[in-house]
Amino acid sequence: MDPLLKRVKDEAVYIAETGSTVRKTAEVFGVSKSTVHKDITERLPAFDEELSAKVRAVLDKNLSERHIRGGIATREMYRKRKV
Repeated sequence: MDPLLKRVKDEAVYIAETGSTVRKTAEVFGVSKSTVHKDITERLPAFDEELSAKVRAVLDKNLSERHIRGGIATREMYRKRKV
């Protein structure tokens, strides 16, 4: 299998199984988040539509929850400053 397609499939499986964000996936695979995003949104649908749909669902869920995670991070930042 082509190394590029293997990486794309590995990233997709990782996201589908763990519910990971693009940023966390990029960190795990040692590539940029732009690369992961391009892999998942452009390259993956070209060769595996079923897996692409599963990953798209995870990414849509993460997108809808992003503002909540941001709020939690801000709250933690201010809690640490008080100490």
